[in-house]
Amino acid sequence: MLTGGEVAALIAAVVWTVLVAFLCVALVKLTRLLSETTKVVAELGERTRPMLDDMAATVERTGASLDRVEEITANLATTTEDVSTMTALTRSVVTGPLVKVASFSYGVRRVMGQRRALALMRGRRRKERR
Repeated sequence: MLTGGEVAALIAAVVWTVLVAFLCVALVKLTRLLSETTKVVAELGERTRPMLDDMAATVERTGASLDRVEEITANLATTTEDVSTMTALTRSVVTGPLVKVASFSYGVRRVMGQRRALALMRGRRRKERR
């Protein structure tokens, strides 16, 4: 039969064997995880370069579009200034004579109104004298 020390040594050997087996399984799984991670990182590196190239091209096109928008905005500002100048010029050319015509027509209407009133008064006086 086995003595107490031998039984303890046998139990320790079995526990140690189970522990070593568990560590071997864990190391195998860790090795697989590391190899998969390496593959994923390699694929990511392969995909990243074209993606960055596409992004750079997009940024370049956006910059060109913004340059065109800036040019259009500058042209629009120039056009707005030109329209404002034309409006001021038209106002000064048209309003001066228009005010004069309006004043003249007001004067003519007033004189004509006074002449009619005078004619009516003369007509009444003549009727009264008769």
